[in-house]
Amino acid sequence: MEELSIKGVSKFYKLGNKSTFQALSDINLEFEKGELVSIIGESGSGKSTLMNIIGGLDSDFEGEIIAGGENLRELKDKGLDSYRKNKVGFVFQSFNLIPHLSILDNVTIALTLSNVNGEEKVRKATEVLSKLGLEKHLKKKPNQLSGGQKQRVAIARALINDPEIILADEPTGALDSETSFQILDILKDIADEGKLVIMVTHSEKIASISSRIVEISDGKVIRDEKSKTYQHKEVEKFISEEPKKKKSGNLSFFQAIRLSFHNMWASKTKNFLMAFGVSISLISLILMLSLGSGLTGYISGLADSYSSPEIVTISKRSEDPFSALSPGTFTDDEIAKVKDDINAHLEEKGNDFRVQNAENISYGWSQLTGFTDQAMISYTINEDGEDVEKDAKIFYVYTTPTYYTTDNLLAGEISGNNEIMLSSAILKLLGYTKYEEVIGKQVTITFNKYVRTVTISAIVDVNMFADMLIMYVDYDFLNGLVELATGEKLAPTSIFIKTDGLETTKLINDYIKTREDLTGQLEETMANMFSEMLSTFSTAMIIISVISLTVATIMILTVLYMSVSERTREIGVLKSIGARKKDIRLIFSTESFLIGLLSGIVGIILSLVVGGILTLILNALLGFAPIAFVWYYYLLALGVSVVISVLAGLYPASRASKLDPVESLRHE
Repeated sequence: MEELSIKGVSKFYKLGNKSTFQALSDINLEFEKGELVSIIGESGSGKSTLMNIIGGLDSDFEGEIIAGGENLRELKDKGLDSYRKNKVGFVFQSFNLIPHLSILDNVTIALTLSNVNGEEKVRKATEVLSKLGLEKHLKKKPNQLSGGQKQRVAIARALINDPEIILADEPTGALDSETSFQILDILKDIADEGKLVIMVTHSEKIASISSRIVEISDGKVIRDEKSKTYQHKEVEKFISEEPKKKKSGNLSFFQAIRLSFHNMWASKTKNFLMAFGVSISLISLILMLSLGSGLTGYISGLADSYSSPEIVTISKRSEDPFSALSPGTFTDDEIAKVKDDINAHLEEKGNDFRVQNAENISYGWSQLTGFTDQAMISYTINEDGEDVEKDAKIFYVYTTPTYYTTDNLLAGEISGNNEIMLSSAILKLLGYTKYEEVIGKQVTITFNKYVRTVTISAIVDVNMFADMLIMYVDYDFLNGLVELATGEKLAPTSIFIKTDGLETTKLINDYIKTREDLTGQLEETMANMFSEMLSTFSTAMIIISVISLTVATIMILTVLYMSVSERTREIGVLKSIGARKKDIRLIFSTESFLIGLLSGIVGIILSLVVGGILTLILNALLGFAPIAFVWYYYLLALGVSVVISVLAGLYPASRASKLDPVESLRHE
């Protein structure tokens, strides 16, 4: 029964000087099932070119190839892929086994491309390999086999999809004579089973065992004769008959994942180093988000803890980003103007509350003093059994805000006349370890050169400024000290308004926000200042992260591009067994997906480690660690890693899918 018909086939190659070279000239041949055909000829005669055309690897020819009733000239890419997958099997001189796959996987890969389920493909591959004497070598890699064993694996791969045509290109070229005849016996058994086997060889001796010899010279058939001594014999089929031929499927995403995992594992060191490089970018992204969120939450919480729903704090606004540390002062006229403006605003909004000087207004004062001798504290400590007088600068002086309560204290009570409250830095100065040990101690303060002995009434919770010596003092008490020292009253830096409830507080605060010359409470102002600084820091970190991620993307693209070059022959093998362009793209795309997934996982693990270490360091240095470990930051980082990896893999995957199968198989 006729299996293959070649009608008027000619092949031209374009040369660099725009001329053409004719490799085949008007080839006309017909082949039947059960034939073992040897195509012989000198190198360059055109026999391999004819083999590539018959096998559907080269579709650029003139004439017709009719195989199993299909005209290859009329088939599009999809049809040719199906033809190579199901109707033809290749056996190569150099075996073309995929080195990082086991023998079993090298054979089942053709079934993997057809999405055959795992149990079935293992059963079929094991059956074929066992009939070829390789049942003990299923888990070995190709480099653990002899040349003859490798060629048997190649034959098994060609047979696994039960094709009607087997094409063997110099199948014994890399083997010794004894092994060569063993392989030829196998090919003869395949032909006797009823398949069409076509061998390309330059050896008359090898060809002599064939049932038919076709000789080609200069692209033309010069001899076509059948052997009179060839004898067919009954043989056991290599592929068991199946009750029903299943429709061929295509490579699934999960099968592509498995193949990609094998490919990545073969270069695990390179891929892990690449993942580690990408993870560094992800660490900076996660830590930037965690630190930014932690600091923002900490500052906001700090501001909220020093506020009251019935107290409005008003300070002067300044373009100086550090104005919160050195605020301006209000004159009496400015205070009166602010009071009148607020009352007018409340009246306009239909609110009955009115700001009255004596009834609901109080004042506050604060100043950065740590770089001057304006505020000093003198204290006595015992060293080597002797009392020693020491001095220290007070970094910042506050008058106690009206909204402060014992909740703002670590120990003690709100200060009154001749009393002060200090930050926990005083413990270190006095040599104590407990807050209670400091309460009631007397120290001497010098303010604007006025000296006064006072009692420590409380330790104030100032958190991030705990290591700085900060003093809180009653406003009237401080005002008296200033008046004694200078003869003038203290000019307030803050105005406190006690309202009748949250609604009024909100109306006044909303009004303050409309004024360019005013701002809210000091803590809120400082929180805004730090938020602006944090925003600038976060922006810089985002820019660094984007640059780092861009570099990581380029690195992934470069590595995958190099991988395509390194695996060009493997791509040719996959195409020879029916892999579609989209299959090749899928394999390389899933590799980039796995690289992104691995990078993300490594990045998350390392960021947790680095974040944990950073938390310990910050807790040791500051007493708190403003780092928010938010789960969706890690999910975001994982998503970013996968996205940039997949995007980086698009071009290499596309390039791999477009490689010419014939050129790929020739690639060294």
